[in-house]
Amino acid sequence: MRVLLSYLVHLFTISGVLLSFLALLASIEQNLELVFFYLALALFVDGVDGSMARMVDVKRHTPNINGENLDNIIDYLNYVFVPVFVIYWVDFVPSGMEIVAAFIILTVSCYTFANSKIKTSDFYFSGFPALWNIVILYFYILDTEPFLNFLIICFLAILTFIPIKYLHPFRVKRFRFLSLAILFIWMVTTVLMLYFKGLSENVIQAAFILWTISNIYFIVLTIIRTFRKEEFS
Repeated sequence: MRVLLSYLVHLFTISGVLLSFLALLASIEQNLELVFFYLALALFVDGVDGSMARMVDVKRHTPNINGENLDNIIDYLNYVFVPVFVIYWVDFVPSGMEIVAAFIILTVSCYTFANSKIKTSDFYFSGFPALWNIVILYFYILDTEPFLNFLIICFLAILTFIPIKYLHPFRVKRFRFLSLAILFIWMVTTVLMLYFKGLSENVIQAAFILWTISNIYFIVLTIIRTFRKEEFS
């Protein structure tokens, strides 16, 4: 029974490949709301499959399958490859800079996924963790100018190599409840701004304010954890 459950967990992880393909198709049609929907589902799969794998002990019952390698392949597709295609295809950067932006992101992200020290001992990410799916979401919501987007891409590429500590809200125990609550607010307000634009202007403005505050929380936490020497798990 445990062997069957282990294979089912791997299949659940593999569903992220289908989601990345669907997101790619949606990006070709320039349907960004649908792109973000599929990438959000992939993010959900990535967020829970690890706990499921540990619960059924997949390493013991399916030793021939390296779940971590499988997870990294799918994460690269959903966090890097599809967002890069969106940046190229939807004109998020100035004309003529699309290939340069794609090359920068694909290259530094290879370093991120090959970096054996990407996670600190207290479960933070060290250096920008290649969350390009979130980056394109911000480009879309904030409607930033293409040249500014290109500068942001270059800046985040540099941050990949700087040991700034970024929160992993599901793994870091300190302030976990608060961080998950703030993350929930971020998710709800993001959904409101993306898919419920027909709501009253006051509701959308309130959602944007809460969304901004949630972002400030994670930025402040990143700054505090980077400059404090002691580790908190």
